[in-house]
Amino acid sequence: QVQLVESGGGLVQPGGSLRLSCAASGFSLDYNVIGWFRQAPGKEREGVLCISPVNGSTYYLDSVKGRFTISRDNAKNTVYLQMNSLKPEDTGVYSCGTPRGYYCTDSLYEYDLWGQGTQVTVSS
Repeated sequence: QVQLVESGGGLVQPGGSLRLSCAASGFSLDYNVIGWFRQAPGKEREGVLCISPVNGSTYYLDSVKGRFTISRDNAKNTVYLQMNSLKPEDTGVYSCGTPRGYYCTDSLYEYDLWGQGTQVTVSS
């Protein structure tokens, strides 16, 4: 079964860190793009970071630059989102997806496979 499964979310205090995982099964991530998106309550889903085998990582939010990084472990068929110095405004459901093609995009219409999402709550 082809699927993406996120994990690693939870409740963390402001300034804390979390590492989210996006594990693929049924296909190899070696030559696939993975994008991380988030959706805060009452807001639309927005792109956060993306990693492509062709042109590396792409940030879609200036607010996470210097705090979030994306990486992949092909041996584990997993992409990670490392989130440091978390802020309350980072709260939301984080999802990973893979789009058609080999380049990063934050267009939701290009994504044809999504994980179920994982909740991240930043609060004291």
